Amino acid sequence: MRFFHTSVFLSLTIGIPFCTFKALFGYLAIEHVHATLGWILIVWALVDLLMNLARVGLELARVAEPPVEFCSLAQLGLCFGRPELMLTIDTFISFTIICTALWTGWIASLPPWGSTLWYAATTVNLMSLAVMNVWRELRPMPGREARP
Repeated sequence: MRFFHTSVFLSLTIGIPFCTFKALFGYLAIEHVHATLGWILIVWALVDLLMNLARVGLELARVAEPPVEFCSLAQLGLCFGRPELMLTIDTFISFTIICTALWTGWIASLPPWGSTLWYAATTVNLMSLAVMNVWRELRPMPGREARP
């Protein structure tokens, strides 16, 4: 189970897909809302992408206490001692972005390359959760008997 808590796993299966959703929603916002909002979202996604890549690199370099969080909101949360709260808010915003793109129908206006990225990010994000849950159920747990 330790692997599922590593920066590599979390960045590849949550962080980078969420960056993809933010960037593509920025692309859609340029077309459907306002260019400024779109570019703000794209820059935010790129900053968060760099932070995720930094976390992976620091973990591979065996840095025990990385000085960088997974996203800019969590990094901001460090200023007032609540990085996990801000990470959760970032997750909420990412899910809101996904739902907005779907329910407004804007997702249909993505170019083919954008649709491919969206589908890939969705697949990686959802399948990793499923694999993690299957793994958790398959491994023996003390005090838990197998069900017939």
